[in-house]
Amino acid sequence: MRKIFLILSCTIALPVLSQQDPQYSQYQFNQMVINPAYAGTKDALSAVVDVRRQWSGFDGAPSTQSFSFHGPLKKKRIGLGISAYNDAIGPKRVTAAYGNISYILPVSSTMKLSFGIRAGVVNYVFDFNKMNYKDAGETNAVSSIAANRLKPDFDAGLYLKSNSFYAGISATHLNAAYIYQDKIAYTSVSGSQVEYDLTYKLNTHIFGIISKGFAMNDNLVINPAIIYKGTKAVNNVDANLNFLIKQRLWLGVFYRSEATVGALLQVYVTNSFKVGYAFDTGISRVQKRLGNGHEIMIGFDFNTFKSKTLSPRYL
Repeated sequence: MRKIFLILSCTIALPVLSQQDPQYSQYQFNQMVINPAYAGTKDALSAVVDVRRQWSGFDGAPSTQSFSFHGPLKKKRIGLGISAYNDAIGPKRVTAAYGNISYILPVSSTMKLSFGIRAGVVNYVFDFNKMNYKDAGETNAVSSIAANRLKPDFDAGLYLKSNSFYAGISATHLNAAYIYQDKIAYTSVSGSQVEYDLTYKLNTHIFGIISKGFAMNDNLVINPAIIYKGTKAVNNVDANLNFLIKQRLWLGVFYRSEATVGALLQVYVTNSFKVGYAFDTGISRVQKRLGNGHEIMIGFDFNTFKSKTLSPRYL
C-alpha cells in the first residue's frame, strides 16, 4: 500500500511516517525519478514522460505524472538534468521540480561511478473542503489553515554501472522539511474544548536498486532487478524479471512485497523512441478491493555522443 494514514481526532487523516514519494512500476527504465546520480550516465540525451493511475477502484485514487530530461556534458564527466512530478491522492496534491547535477568517474574501461545531487521545491496543497467532518466546530478550525505550502527539497545518490550491470542507492527529502506544524483548537457541538496537532513532515526515503543482464544469445537478454524503497516506518521490495528480445522488445513481470504483482511491456518503435506500459494488481484481500494500477511511459534517447556499448538498450 503506498500511503499509510494517521487519524487525528478520529476525523482528519494525513499521511505521516510512510512512503510519501510516488509509486512507479517502471523504475528501472526511469531511474531519474529516484536517483539524481543517474543524470548523464546513459551517454545520451534522454527524456521520459510517465503517467500512472493507481488504485483505480475508488474515487480520489493516486494519480501521478512525471517528466525528466538529462544528459552528459561533452567530456562526459558531468551530467545535468531536470525533473518534475505531480502526485495527487484524495484531497492532497504534491507538485515538485528539481535541477540535477552529477559527477561521473570512470572506474575501469567498462564501468563508471557517479555521484549526484538534486535541489528543488515542493508545493504541497491540501484541500480541506474535500474532507468529511463529524463536528461543525472542526470544520471552522480547519478552514483557517493555509492549504498551500512551498518548501525546498534536496536529494542525493550514487550510481554504478557497466554495460550489463548497474546498482544505485539514493535518499530523497534529506532536509526532512515540515509542511504543516499547526495546532487546531475548537469547541465541539457538545461544548467541550478540543485541541490537537496537525503535523506533516517530508520523511527521508531510501531507494536501492541492483540489476544484472545475462545475454543468452544475440536475441535474448535476461534481466533480473531488485528495488528497495523504505522510510523509518515502511520498507518495501520490488522483484523484477525482464526479458529483452531482439534489442526491440522488453517483457517483464514483478512482485511487490506489499502484496502486488504486475507485468510490463516496452517497445522500441525506433532507435530513439520507446513506449512502455505496466499493469499491477493486488493479491491480498485489501489490495484487491483497491483496484488495479496502470502506467504508461514514453521515452526519447538521442545518442548524440555516438557511444558504443555491448547492449545499448539494456540501460
